[in-house]
Amino acid sequence: MKYMIMMIGSQHDYDRLSGKAADGALSGEEAAGLYEFMTAWNQRLVESGEFVEARGLTAPVHARRVTLRAGVPVVTDGPYAETQEVLAGYTIVECAGFDRATEIAVQLTEAPGTPGDNWYVDVRPILEGAGDLDG
Repeated sequence: MKYMIMMIGSQHDYDRLSGKAADGALSGEEAAGLYEFMTAWNQRLVESGEFVEARGLTAPVHARRVTLRAGVPVVTDGPYAETQEVLAGYTIVECAGFDRATEIAVQLTEAPGTPGDNWYVDVRPILEGAGDLDG
C-alpha cells in the first residue's frame, strides 16, 4: 500500500531555513546538515524499494487559496493569517503497512533544525479507488 508522509511548515520555518528569520535562523552549516539528512533519508528509501516520490513546496508566501464565499470564488494570497501551518512537502512511500510508514516518518524527528516540540508530520494511506473509502 502507498502512504503519504506530509511535512508541515510555516512561513517562519521557511524563513529559518533561508536565514531570513530574525529569531532562530539556521546557519548555513545547520541548513546544509538538514539537506544532507533529507538526501540520505530519501536515498535509504530508494535503496529499500519503498520510495515512490517526494517533493518540497515553496514557502507559504508564494501560495494562493481559493475559497467560496456566498457561492463566489475568492482568491487569497499567502501566507494565511488564519492558519500558521501549511503543507511544506511530501514523500510517498510504498511499504508493508501503516506501521512501517510510521516508522519511516519517525526517522524525520532526527532531522537537524526541526523547530522542536511544535514540529510534526502526518502519515496517511493513499486511496487507490472509491472502494478504499471507509466513511
